[in-house]
Amino acid sequence: MLQSKSFVRKTKQGKVLKVVREHYLRDDINCGASICKVCEPAASAAARLSSNGSTVLLVIDTNVVLNQIDLLENPAIDNVIVLAIVLEEVKNKNLSVYNRLRALCSKTLRNFFVFSNEHHKETFVKAMVGESPNDRNDRAIRVATSWYQRHLGGSTQVLLITNDKENKRKAIDEGISAETVETFVKSLGQPNLLDLVVRPNSEDVGMEDVEDLRPSKRKVIYSEHKPLSEITFGLQRGIYHQGKLRVNRYNPFEAYVGSESIGDEIIIHGRSNMNRAFDGDVVVVELLPKEQWNEGNSLSIADDEDEEEEDVHLVPNSADDAPRNVDVIQNSGRNVDSVSCRPSGRVVGIIKRNWQSYCGSLEPMPMPAGNGGIAHALFVSKDRRIPKIRIQTRQLGNLLDKRIVVAVDTWDRLSRYPSGHYVVLIENDINSRPFSAQVLACLPPIPWSVSSEDLMNPIRQDLRDLRVFSVDPPGCRDIDDALHCISLPNGNFEVGVHIADVTNFVYPGTPLDDEASQRGTSVYLVERRIDMLPKPLTEDICSLRSDVERLAFSVIWEMTPEAEIMSTRYTKSVIKSCAAMSYVEAQARMDDSRLMDSVTTDLRNMNTLAKIMRHRRIERGALTLASAEVKFQIDTETHDPLDIGMYQIREANQMIEEFMLAANVSVAEKILKHFPLFSILRRHPSPTKEMLEPLLRTAAAVGLDLDVSSSKALADSLDRAVGDDPYFNKLIRILATRCMTQAVYFCSGDLTPPEFHHYGLASPLYTHFTSPIRRYADVIVHRLLAAALGIYKLPPIFQDRPQLTSISDNLNYRHRNAQMASRASVELHTLIYFRKRPTDTEARIVKIRTNGFIVFVPKYGIEGPVYLTPRGEKGGDWFVDEEHQKVKKMDGSISYSVLQVVRIHMEVVEPQPNRPKLQLTLI
Repeated sequence: MLQSKSFVRKTKQGKVLKVVREHYLRDDINCGASICKVCEPAASAAARLSSNGSTVLLVIDTNVVLNQIDLLENPAIDNVIVLAIVLEEVKNKNLSVYNRLRALCSKTLRNFFVFSNEHHKETFVKAMVGESPNDRNDRAIRVATSWYQRHLGGSTQVLLITNDKENKRKAIDEGISAETVETFVKSLGQPNLLDLVVRPNSEDVGMEDVEDLRPSKRKVIYSEHKPLSEITFGLQRGIYHQGKLRVNRYNPFEAYVGSESIGDEIIIHGRSNMNRAFDGDVVVVELLPKEQWNEGNSLSIADDEDEEEEDVHLVPNSADDAPRNVDVIQNSGRNVDSVSCRPSGRVVGIIKRNWQSYCGSLEPMPMPAGNGGIAHALFVSKDRRIPKIRIQTRQLGNLLDKRIVVAVDTWDRLSRYPSGHYVVLIENDINSRPFSAQVLACLPPIPWSVSSEDLMNPIRQDLRDLRVFSVDPPGCRDIDDALHCISLPNGNFEVGVHIADVTNFVYPGTPLDDEASQRGTSVYLVERRIDMLPKPLTEDICSLRSDVERLAFSVIWEMTPEAEIMSTRYTKSVIKSCAAMSYVEAQARMDDSRLMDSVTTDLRNMNTLAKIMRHRRIERGALTLASAEVKFQIDTETHDPLDIGMYQIREANQMIEEFMLAANVSVAEKILKHFPLFSILRRHPSPTKEMLEPLLRTAAAVGLDLDVSSSKALADSLDRAVGDDPYFNKLIRILATRCMTQAVYFCSGDLTPPEFHHYGLASPLYTHFTSPIRRYADVIVHRLLAAALGIYKLPPIFQDRPQLTSISDNLNYRHRNAQMASRASVELHTLIYFRKRPTDTEARIVKIRTNGFIVFVPKYGIEGPVYLTPRGEKGGDWFVDEEHQKVKKMDGSISYSVLQVVRIHMEVVEPQPNRPKLQLTLI
């Protein structure tokens, strides 16, 4: 059946056009229910809903998806009908939630079915005269729910889930079963699920459906955010300024907004002036009058025990009368040179929220429990930049003293804290659970070996005669890369990078693939590894161990002695590694002039090529940065740390890194050529001027003139940054690293080619290909490369750009969480190590504050605050010279400057029960 849809559209020239489009309706669209008799036999192939008579089929409206996505992702919520009209509306309102919903609909282990209600002749509805788009969509949802009830003939219950009071009322009047989210979740008999429910606004549902939502007669705490029309007007006329809010990691009551409109950072002092903005939010700021600017940008180091209540002031009912110079840390007794006076402001609006899931722990609140055993608690994030979050939970006793993950729901101006809900009891949202039986069933039988079919397969080249070897960290069992280097008769070299062929065992759409996609990456902790894939794959079947035949995906170049690439080829292969060396072993072989065996010769040749490649890359502008990576020696029995120190980088490390980088660049070029819209790449955005400002101020204070106009200019400047202190240059590079943006995965169709650039590597293209055992991004890239070579067809998911965007977002999220978990593991083991080992050592000052400074301890890779005044005092008789990055006594008798060497005492203290911390004290 053919229908016509018409709508009006305004052109750029201001003309109004009526657009008429053909809209085809069908009566053979599958309902997705396995019990359905009408849709058979097609239903057997497409069914996703297990309507077995006792199961309820759920139809969810748009607001339920937008507000309750954490709940929907819980396995307890199943047999969900996602109407196409809902999917489209969610896509228009929140792309992130849309991608999460699409991921649910594509999972093989979840029953979420997308029904094309807009193209079914019995569920399509025309807009009525005077009906708003929202009302029309609600009516379409009710019509589709009613059709499902009739279509299935009462064989199973169909339930509309909505928190819209009017939509629910109309549904019941029309004979449709309808419930609110909370009422339905209560009926499941799983009280813990209620913690995932985002509390609706009281106007959305009847108060009988909501527990503990009646607000008390609280006074207004924060200023009302300006309406969009006023913000737009103010931005155009320079009254307001827009930028991203960055909260100081050592003082959560101080933030900065980089503003292009005034060419400087605007300082935001105190939570009241932050006005409910989170770190990373894109905000609109109004400058305070100059006489109210807080001089300098260096407030006191905020102690862990500082109370946020200091910062909260009642805001008058009129936003125009709101206080404009509120500061959590009072300025009495704090002196700063007038030369460093910088703009201060307050947030008047939020353009884009950066709310994420946060890891931390609960503080019980002295409040009476609500109905149904509800307890109120304050969540304290591990990230000090995040304010405390108020949650309601029915399992307070179970959650206390544990790491949990909480998501933010709302923050109204009557509340001192944002409100949120508990998501999961997994530190950093890391899935450390054992692999399920369905996942393990996807693995080949053990023991596994290369078969004759593998060797005879025309897509796979037999490279077992090559002298292939691997070089990895000591004790590495998940070896996913190996190399070879042979001399050619023409004087060139053939160099190969061989990567474990993980996709030979991980097929798209299987439970194993779904699990790897969700985990995203392996997580490396101090004493253990949380695998992305089961150990039989990571440590045996795929691991390129020595003296066993293994399947690989190879990138092979012909290179001149000057490391110029003459040709590149890609092939699936079979290899047999002759040696699995550690970095220390490989370095020792290269350094021992008595060794002249073939493997050592290959290592030296590769190292020579790598040095040339590295030099050429740096000449192009690649940055050689540094990080405070820590290495622990662990007791094999107690798992306690025996020693701690900075990780040492050798030439062997750099050699392997160089060829892995080259392989990743070559593969990026290949897949993008074949799939310009569907390639998963990795980019590193250039740092902004505001991000580099702390580095420039520090450099200027010690007499360095850093050129940050390009990565090449910055790299050259860092090379020239040398001093008498042998550690000086590394410290400057560490400070530069901290000014960088985060490298991220992305789908090539989402950005333009200039945005693909990787700033740190000075490369126009980059991806991850070389570690598929531990990164799902590499698994995707292996599939893209195989399709580019014509080996396999591209899986259907690669034709769905929003789904690829969702996968990229998840990879970035999982990568960040893995980094956080790794750092938390280092922090924990650092505490364990120093608990019984109070130590005096040298440290370098890296940041000046008004009541102390932040130091970095090179020997241990540790950073932390050192106080010059007793805790609780805000500066005393010290003042800050912002221009020269010094903190001085008022009488001039003592001063400390940035990058100065000081001696400190380190010991573990426990100011609060079960919250130990490493305390650094100036000697």
